[in-house]
Amino acid sequence: MQPIRIQKALSEAGVASRRAAEELVRQGRVTINGRKAEIGQSVNPDRDVIAVDGKRVYFARKKQYRYIMMNKPRGYVTTLSDELGRRCVTDLLTGVEERVYPIGRLDRNSEGLLLFTNDGELANRIMHPASHINKVYRVTVRPDITDEQAAELSAGVKIGENTTTLPATVIVLEKQPGRVVLQITISEGKNRQIRRMCEAVGLEVVRLKRIAVGPIKLGMLQPGRWRDLKPSELIALRGAITKAGGSGAGEGQK
Repeated sequence: MQPIRIQKALSEAGVASRRAAEELVRQGRVTINGRKAEIGQSVNPDRDVIAVDGKRVYFARKKQYRYIMMNKPRGYVTTLSDELGRRCVTDLLTGVEERVYPIGRLDRNSEGLLLFTNDGELANRIMHPASHINKVYRVTVRPDITDEQAAELSAGVKIGENTTTLPATVIVLEKQPGRVVLQITISEGKNRQIRRMCEAVGLEVVRLKRIAVGPIKLGMLQPGRWRDLKPSELIALRGAITKAGGSGAGEGQK
């Protein structure tokens, strides 16, 4: 195997996404032949002994990649483990032998489509800010929404001192006394973006469900269930990434 950068090696081994692997290195949790690794350091997985938190990482000659979609229920955190003892999305991946990790996040009170893989390169490309892959959400807000609020959400709103969202697509699906159901499509993934957008224009989010990531749609998959992506879905997802040109990492919770 040819020498590669340590963060890429860890990503390809399914330890973490490339960005998360960089953070592991930065925290001093990664060693190469017994010495602390440095970001960007080259390694040869066939010769070097690489460990994370003292546990050796083994590299297979031919890696079996998995690409999984889940309908995340509310009440689960998007982490591999949780020091507070909260339920994790990986608890629902019964029968999956490979070490897969979530691509992006949904916060504890959000639900819907969540992708998993052990293909670090693909995950990295999907999460890169330059990918601009559309994510579609079904959002229930209250008490009501005005034309002005919808226009603000569509145009982009300030959700932080130096953060303004990109334009979004906002469609009113249903109106009832005291509540409105919206479909919001965004092309970025800032931390808790949908909730912060709605709060910025005076709307309270009472339910948030992601129903699509690029060409991958949640469909009729039941809450708490998962399935492997179909070959046609994976091809479509790769095509969307290639068209967008994403090649890095970084996506926040919704």
